[in-house]
Amino acid sequence: MEEKKETEKQEKPETPEKPDSPETPENSEKQEKSSAAKASEDKPAEPDWKDLYARILADFDNYKKRAARDREDTYHYAESDILKDVLPTVDNLKLALDNAKDKAEDDFVKGVKLVYDSLLNTLKDHGAEPFDSVGKALDTERMEAIATLPSEEVEEGLVSIESKRGWMLRDRVLRAAQVVVSAGKGAK
Repeated sequence: MEEKKETEKQEKPETPEKPDSPETPENSEKQEKSSAAKASEDKPAEPDWKDLYARILADFDNYKKRAARDREDTYHYAESDILKDVLPTVDNLKLALDNAKDKAEDDFVKGVKLVYDSLLNTLKDHGAEPFDSVGKALDTERMEAIATLPSEEVEEGLVSIESKRGWMLRDRVLRAAQVVVSAGKGAK
């Protein structure tokens, strides 16, 4: 007999017990809301197309501006490589003129001076100009310190000697100046 009861229990599927309260409109609304919430959790949210469109449009506008700026920079600074290659020639002409100061009336020196001035004017026409660094504070963006030496005339931390002149191409450094910085009076 006990076996019959056990088999009957096993055969009967368990059904959830229904609440004692009858089905009311409030209960059915709650069930609908909970089933709608479950359905929305299962289904991915619909993207906001207007927001997505606005973001893509802004990204594309930024890309166009960046590309235009890059093209302009390429155009303005395309000659920087060749100008860098010409600067040692300018340095050598300046060195030759400095060593020939006592022969300034010689025709050959006058010719070298004309070539030097013409080359400087051409560089200036292309936006390249030298900048002075002697007597100024060390600017690591525009100057490269190669040594420090004591100096009676120049205060400590200021540039006392310029061994290679610095050049700018418009608003960018074309070549940093190589300078010697003063260590002050009597420093060893």
